[in-house]
Amino acid sequence: MNKVLFVDDDDDLCRASVQSLSLAGFDVDCVQSAGEALGAIDAGFDGVVVSDIRMPGMDGLELLDRIVALDPDMPVILISGHVDVPTAMGALRCGAYDVLEKPYSAEQLVAAVERALERRQLVTENRRLRQTTTPDADDSPLFGHSPAMVQLRRTIAQVAPIGVDVLIQGETGTGKGLVAEMLHAASRRRGQLMTVDCGALPAGLVEAELFGSVADGLPGSRMPRTGRIEQASRGTLFLDDIDALGNGVQLGLQRVLEHREVTPIGATSARPVDLRVVSASSVDLEEAAREGKFRMSLFYRLNSVTLRLPPLRERREDIVPLFRRFVVQTSARLGIDPPALEARTFRHLEKHDWPGNVRELLRFAENFALGLDDSGPREPSLLEETDLKSRLEAFETELIEEALTAAAGDVSRACAALKLPRKTFYYRLQKLGVDLARFRS
Repeated sequence: MNKVLFVDDDDDLCRASVQSLSLAGFDVDCVQSAGEALGAIDAGFDGVVVSDIRMPGMDGLELLDRIVALDPDMPVILISGHVDVPTAMGALRCGAYDVLEKPYSAEQLVAAVERALERRQLVTENRRLRQTTTPDADDSPLFGHSPAMVQLRRTIAQVAPIGVDVLIQGETGTGKGLVAEMLHAASRRRGQLMTVDCGALPAGLVEAELFGSVADGLPGSRMPRTGRIEQASRGTLFLDDIDALGNGVQLGLQRVLEHREVTPIGATSARPVDLRVVSASSVDLEEAAREGKFRMSLFYRLNSVTLRLPPLRERREDIVPLFRRFVVQTSARLGIDPPALEARTFRHLEKHDWPGNVRELLRFAENFALGLDDSGPREPSLLEETDLKSRLEAFETELIEEALTAAAGDVSRACAALKLPRKTFYYRLQKLGVDLARFRS
C-alpha cells in the first residue's frame, strides 16, 4: 500500500514531485484538477492525496471537504505558496493531515507522505479486523454470554462505524459509560471522547460549561471559555445522565443537534461543530417526555439509535462468570491467589437481585478477593430447620453444591469427591432441586 494521488495544475511541479515520490518507491498518479481527483478515488482508496490549495474551479480546501465526507480517515496533504498560521490551522481543523509550504524539498514531501501512509495503513488494517472479527464475549470489555449481551455487542459493532447519534438507556451500574467508550473506539472519528456528567455540572454554569462563552460574556469572566461541545468537535460527545439538564439547556442542545453548530454565551454568530452525540440515561426518556419532564423534540433528536442495557437480574446466567472474571482480575492486580468460590457465596450470587448491577457485582468481587465477608447475611443454620428431614436435605444440598462448585460443574469429579454413583447423584439433584447448569457457567 504505497499509492499517492498528486493534484496540481502546475505541470513542472507535478513532474518534479512525481519523480521525487517515484524514486522513493511510491506508486504515484498525477491529475490537474480536483474534479479528476474525485473521479480517481473512492472510500476504498488505500493511499494518500497530496493537493495544491489554489487551483482553478474547485480549490484544494473544497476538495478536502469532499474527501472528508467520503472518508474522514483518508490522509490529505495540502500544499501552497502562501501558508500563514490561520490558514494552516483552519486546514488541519477541517481534516487535513499536513500542510506544506512551497517551495518544499523532496525530503519534506517524502517524509510527509511516509507518515501519512503509515497512518492510512493502520486505519485500513483496523477496519479490516473489525469487519472480519465477530465480537467475542471473552475479549470484549462488555462481558456476557446471555442472548441479550451477544445481541448488544453485535449491534454496537454495526452502529459504531456509521456515526449516527446513539441513546443508551439502562439502570445505574449497567455499563453505559463503557458502551460509549466502545462506540467511540470503533468509530472513524479522529477527535477525543468528551464525557460530560450532566448531573454533576456546577449550578449556574451549565450553559457556559456546555456551550462556552466569549470574553466578558459572563459576569466576572474576562477570558473566553471553550465549551465541552466545541471541545468534542471531530470526536464524540458523551452526555451522561442527560435527563438532569434543565429545559433551557435542553433547547440549546436541540439546536446544536439540528444545525451542528454552537453559539457561545455572548457570541453574535454560531460556530460549526463536527461531532457525534452519545447520550445516556438511567430513566425512560420517552416516558419522562410524555410526563413533561423532558423535551419530546430533543428525545426524538437523540434516539437515532437506542441501545438498551439489560440489568443483571434479567441475565442471571452472566452473574457467576462475571463474578469469577472480576475476582481473577482483582487478584492479579493485587498479586494474590484468587480464593475458592464457596457454596454460600454461590447462593448469594444466584439469589441477590443486584440493584447496583455490574458496579455492585464488581465491588462484591473485589471484597471477596480480599477475603472480606461481604455476601450479606449467612444462610439459616441447619439447626434452625424445624424437623430432621429438612435439616438433612439442607445439609445434603450444601454438600452437593460445594462439590459442584469445586468441580466447576463436572459431574464425574463431583461424584468422585462425594463417593456417590452417578445414577444416585442425578437422583439426588432432581430430588433436592439443584440446577446443574448453574455450575457449568
